Amino acid sequence: MQAHDNDAVAAARRMSYGAQLARCARKFPDRMAMRHGTRALTFTELDERVSRLANALSARGVERGSRVAVVMHNRIETAESYLAAVRLGAIAVPVNFRLVAAEIAYILADCGATALLVDERLAATCAEAARDVEGPITVLVTGDPAAYGPDAEPYEAALAAASPQDPGIDVPENDPAFLMYTSGTTGRPKGAVLTHFNLVMAAFTVLSATGGIRREPDVSLLGVPMFHIAGLSVTLRGLLSGGRLVIDASLAFDPAALVDVLEKERITSCFLVPSQWQAVCAVPGIKDRELALRTPVWGASVAPPSVLESLQECFPDAPAYSAFGQTEMSPTTTMLRAEDAVRKMGSVGTPLPGIEVRIVDEEMRDVPVGEVGEIVYRGPTTMLGYWNKPAETAAAFAGGWFHSGDLCRMDEEGFIYVVDRKKDMIISGGENIYCAEVEAAIDAHPGVAEVAVIGVDHPKWVQTPRAVVVPADPANPPAEKELIDHCRSRLASYKKPTSVVFVDAMPRNASGKIQKFRLRERYGREADSHD
Repeated sequence: MQAHDNDAVAAARRMSYGAQLARCARKFPDRMAMRHGTRALTFTELDERVSRLANALSARGVERGSRVAVVMHNRIETAESYLAAVRLGAIAVPVNFRLVAAEIAYILADCGATALLVDERLAATCAEAARDVEGPITVLVTGDPAAYGPDAEPYEAALAAASPQDPGIDVPENDPAFLMYTSGTTGRPKGAVLTHFNLVMAAFTVLSATGGIRREPDVSLLGVPMFHIAGLSVTLRGLLSGGRLVIDASLAFDPAALVDVLEKERITSCFLVPSQWQAVCAVPGIKDRELALRTPVWGASVAPPSVLESLQECFPDAPAYSAFGQTEMSPTTTMLRAEDAVRKMGSVGTPLPGIEVRIVDEEMRDVPVGEVGEIVYRGPTTMLGYWNKPAETAAAFAGGWFHSGDLCRMDEEGFIYVVDRKKDMIISGGENIYCAEVEAAIDAHPGVAEVAVIGVDHPKWVQTPRAVVVPADPANPPAEKELIDHCRSRLASYKKPTSVVFVDAMPRNASGKIQKFRLRERYGREADSHD
């Protein structure tokens, strides 16, 4: 085979995300790419606006490797900001819009952002954050920049003054594309560095696992935050399939309003976290609505079997998929496909193509089938490492595999079951107790709407489980002893909770995950014994 060194041909082979949008614009110029409320853009219009923003940022000093922080609610400009940054070879840094100024300041300083793209409603908070960050920074604000201050420029004015031509920068696919700060359920977030190739491969594998690219392109509802890896994945996946993205305009999750959007927009694909699907399935009259949903997907946290049962009952002609993974893996690593959902209920499925997994002990030895160990990964979707954290990166990749922190077991057919997070495991009287197993037992009680189990100090057993419960009927919660007795027939005696706390709602991060460290802070005192 003849080698070539033609730069144009090399650029044409790239798998960078800026190139994916340009290809979609050439293939589907008049097809709608995104809708947010009453506003919609075709692929051609989106591609032109992304080029304008890229050129505007370039004129302000953003270049290959620069970090571009984006603090916005779900809107078209958020996607434009991500795509403009990566088109330049810069690194997009999605920032949780629910963070306070001090938390945003930490991320801006940690990544060394040289540009900040801000939603008008978040401008004052971002201005406060930027005051504590050294170095020059370019700030573009959607709407009126006055809330930020004199250092900010209007986003639309910057686009209008810039060229609509593609900046023509050849971005290698192994360059960093996104710096994704983990959701911080245990403290300060770490920035996972994901490449263009990571994300393109992740999109290909999920598309292949959920039926491939159909003749009628998907209409996907973005019902999770775009700063989260799940929201980012949904946003970027349409650039490979040519599908339409409908961005949920609401800031608070409203299941009834979401069902209205599903029906009105003829949504075919939707990703939600388990608690959201549970709420959607409980909307009165949902079975009588004219819905086009064909691919409901849930993930971001382990769900009890009741969620899958609700989905199957509510959408019998739309087989559900369970996606499992984490930010550092771009994110999906395993998927429970629809045909296995019933017989393998409770499993997170099997590895996606290209993802290699092992379940190992502390010495990196494979554990026998059916035994519990940590699941470790390698494959083309694995992150480069943690930003500016060499020690944490080295620990995460000990032995040449990425260590997930998830405790799992694998059955004889290769299906994986998540047992617990490694850091959440309780050791009581020398026995390992997996919180997820206890939570599943308690969740089966009809008086329980939601449950989280934490370990608390115990005078006899060192640690013991405590259940934190949201009752199904707050006015008539089940008795503590009733729930403990409920567990006696379902769990070994040492696994049952020794105390129960009732709460109105669980503390959650912006990804919908329960923040167990907050439960430990509030309810982690020494437990009473119910032997």
